[in-house]
Amino acid sequence: MTDTSAPALGAPAERREGRDKVTGAARYAAEHTPDGCLYARPVPATVASGQVGAVDRTAALAQPGVRAVITHEDAPRLTEPDDPTLFVLQNARVPHRGWYVALVVADTPEAARAGAAALHVTYREEPHDVTLRTDHPDAYVPDEANAGAPGEVLRGDPEGAFRTAPARVDVAYRVPPLHNHPMEPHAATARWEDGRLTVHDSSQGATTVRDTLAGLFDVPRDRITVVSEHVGGGFGSKGTPRPHVVLAAMAALATGRPVKLVLPRRQLPAVVGHRAPTLHRVRLAADRDGALLSVSHEVTTHTSRVKEFVEQAATPARTMYASPHSRTTHRVVPLDVPSPSWMRAPGEAPGMYALESAMDELATELGMDPVALRVRNDTDTEPGSGLPFSSRHLTECLREGARRFGWHDRDPRPRARGRGPLLLGTGVASATYPVLVSPSRASARALPDGRYVVQVNATDIGTGARTVLAQIAADALGAPLDAVRTEIGSSDLPSAPLAGGSSGTASWGWAVHEACTRLAARLAGRTDPVPAEGVGADADTEGTADAESAFARHAFGAHFAEVTVDTVSGEVRVRRLLGVYAAGHILNARTARSQFIGGMTMGIGMALTEGSTMDAAFGDFTESDLASYHVPAHADVPEIEAHWIDEDDPHLNPMGSKGIGEIGIVGTAAAIGNAVHHATGLRLRDLPLTPDRLLAAGL
Repeated sequence: MTDTSAPALGAPAERREGRDKVTGAARYAAEHTPDGCLYARPVPATVASGQVGAVDRTAALAQPGVRAVITHEDAPRLTEPDDPTLFVLQNARVPHRGWYVALVVADTPEAARAGAAALHVTYREEPHDVTLRTDHPDAYVPDEANAGAPGEVLRGDPEGAFRTAPARVDVAYRVPPLHNHPMEPHAATARWEDGRLTVHDSSQGATTVRDTLAGLFDVPRDRITVVSEHVGGGFGSKGTPRPHVVLAAMAALATGRPVKLVLPRRQLPAVVGHRAPTLHRVRLAADRDGALLSVSHEVTTHTSRVKEFVEQAATPARTMYASPHSRTTHRVVPLDVPSPSWMRAPGEAPGMYALESAMDELATELGMDPVALRVRNDTDTEPGSGLPFSSRHLTECLREGARRFGWHDRDPRPRARGRGPLLLGTGVASATYPVLVSPSRASARALPDGRYVVQVNATDIGTGARTVLAQIAADALGAPLDAVRTEIGSSDLPSAPLAGGSSGTASWGWAVHEACTRLAARLAGRTDPVPAEGVGADADTEGTADAESAFARHAFGAHFAEVTVDTVSGEVRVRRLLGVYAAGHILNARTARSQFIGGMTMGIGMALTEGSTMDAAFGDFTESDLASYHVPAHADVPEIEAHWIDEDDPHLNPMGSKGIGEIGIVGTAAAIGNAVHHATGLRLRDLPLTPDRLLAAGL
């Protein structure tokens, strides 16, 4: 039971929807089945580049239960969207393998699958190129990488400083393509009635999905309702609308009946985005005391020919450490590959793997403790912008983590600890993630029975958003937590930004806090009882939440890892993992710890098991399902701890909070890689650190 006497904000309140989820009462997008519902199965292209030549529907339509086969020849026409990945079944072009070329609609999922398998598509195939390399002739420096980051930033004379520095490292790292693979596959159930569209979608932002569908189908926004009440994870892949929701609405329009579409897991890597592979060159120069003189981080990545998406992996080097000279550059190569997109901590996750691995190599070059090197280069101002940090407690995180981990008892010599065939090692890495916030709307209403209702179109993707928003409301109202009900997950509610960029709670919470503060003021001035219709207040944070800040705002943290490496098999096991974070005020200790350790667990996968291969001949991802793309299981998750340092930062939002959904993955892979080096004396620079690579390196 919730302790209503405890302070609402910061308390470890239990998730409000927890019981519904474990008992099956929570309904996800694919669990809404209107009367007369049909089922759709998309058909992916089997060539990497070309044109659809012909579609023979005969065998597909002969399958029992198949109602329709929709192709570019007869699909409903769409208005061209800002996102070209959603312009599906509109022409014969095949920009990459896995691009959808048809949609089969049937009475059952099994019939739809059989019909899709029986469909015969011929192509006019064209030459393709899917291989990323640093010397690719089509590589270019974009004006901007993702999140508005400049493609290149030059400060001082990094080349000259590097040449004359007494201590230098010049190293290359590789992060392979990575896939989001949320537990719940992408799904949508769409129904048209009297020109009105209702969609249950697995999405991180129902408002954005509604607005996108309105543009595609030329329907007023108020004639569309998108519901994303419960979402089984997304990790960025559900952060923008994906083709499945367009296809479901298209099929429902074409057939005149409700249609449900659940993407097969093996199709996800080609159509819902992936973390693009990144090739890194990091050059660090320092004096003999460890003070950085020059930082250069050059990243080469790929994008599709459908649209430009540039993983902003060089941007952390603009934030982390002080140096008088710096170059950070992104180069991107357009290839015949599926469109990359957001994945947890885009930019920071791969970028900090490279930067923090290089910092460890520099510490070895200097004969300096890796924690001390990072502390030596801490800074009060952001190197890239020159702005003061609103708060930055990186040194405190490193020192507190070192104390908790027992770092100072560490023998710094590589390959110095062992137990039989096992070598033991420890490693450290810093973490960072920017503070992002967007305008949002919210409403709050007091009811005659003493309870309150808060409405905002937030999306709970497993983070506990319902609970935390109720805590923010209760705190602003001065009310017991169990007196507040939150309504989220529908585009009919006050509009709100998506759950992404670790910005959801800050964005929605700001509006909720403002609405509840206004409501509390209205109630304080009343002498008569609350009427039957209640008393309400609204808020819209446009112009305040998105106002320019005079400060650089980031969360920081430190990760410590202990590993064993089996000298016989080459297997790496993580024994201990510790994260210490500085992320403003923590709004719910229980859900925050869950977010931190969830990110750290994904970091284990990034370091040791997760990796995808782009097949040069066929132009597709070889590891496309969970049988071949290995995510950490319970047995892979060791003793794992997350702690934090409370920050009082008045330059953030009314709650004083920073986003915490992504920082847990940032730096974890580097800490593990650095621990493997400490255990073995071998420096592997390509992820993941699999047994075959360790054995080949001479373990």
